Amino acid sequence: MNWKADADETPQILKDFLTYHETIRGHSKNTVDEYFLDLRTFFRYLKLHRGLVPRATELENISICDVDLDFVRTVTLSEVYDYLSYLSRDRVKNQHSRSAEYGISAASRARKIASIKSFYKYLTGKAKLLTENPVQDLDSPKIPKTLPRYLSLEESQQLLSAADGKNRARDYCILCIFLNCGLRISELVGLNLNDVRPDNLRIRGKGDKERVVYLNDATKAAIDDYLTVRRGIAAVDRNALFLSNRRTRLSRETIHSIVKKTLLKAGLDAEKYSAHKLRHTAATLMLQNGVDVRTLQELLGHEHLNTTQIYTHVDSGALRGAASANPLGNFRPDRQTGQGETEDD
Repeated sequence: MNWKADADETPQILKDFLTYHETIRGHSKNTVDEYFLDLRTFFRYLKLHRGLVPRATELENISICDVDLDFVRTVTLSEVYDYLSYLSRDRVKNQHSRSAEYGISAASRARKIASIKSFYKYLTGKAKLLTENPVQDLDSPKIPKTLPRYLSLEESQQLLSAADGKNRARDYCILCIFLNCGLRISELVGLNLNDVRPDNLRIRGKGDKERVVYLNDATKAAIDDYLTVRRGIAAVDRNALFLSNRRTRLSRETIHSIVKKTLLKAGLDAEKYSAHKLRHTAATLMLQNGVDVRTLQELLGHEHLNTTQIYTHVDSGALRGAASANPLGNFRPDRQTGQGETEDD
């Protein structure tokens, strides 16, 4: 979804905010589009909640063209909490699913709240259109902490060995880059031929920030093998590194499909793992084998160290070792001399 494709249905106050984030803040198109979708849903809910459209109107059919400064100025904290309640209880999880499930996750709600807070911070701090921020004290939903799922070393080797078929060189190369370099799927999709150097890849990460990821021997060999095939293809997109059977740049959906298909061939749980879990796997394996967390932060393109530190909690071996090292680990009172006697004995 590109917000500019819906520009005629977008109020000026929202256009200005989105343009600011795209041109001044340098946020990626995906991030700006998410802001648009989040705020559009919020404004649609408010119009329905305030009785500005008939109660029977479907949320997706509500126009936000008439949303202006007066409309957003009158938003109250109470209305935002009502909106949060709607998201957690009544919002359909997947708009395209045949079976409707209601209530989106805490993480999704937190993202939508972050969009709202960013919008009002812009109106008060940058645009100077408001003097008071009605959502300044808004709390975000508490997100349950979960450990990332990842493949073991043996499972990773199984997955790499399972790549086959007419696109084996391409699919193996993709899996190899995921598991050795820890790229995001959007970063892999965006790779161009001129991003490949003799010993590294130039990566464009979130917010169009560039970083260099160095290649080990296995990944260099996989890229070289694929490039031999790639050079013989008359590509529609001449710049794209990875091509579909139609000779166009591989999409996110196709890469997800490649990963799922190969997981099944490897005898691994395709429901449990995904392309993003391969990024978790790369991070975990490197951390377990001596890479320090700050180096890992740079390699993964994390802006904040606390994002990377989740991987420091996934190695149960270190925790098991700490338990064994406790000097009380072998102490049992019933094995001590004289235990079991009473004063009367």
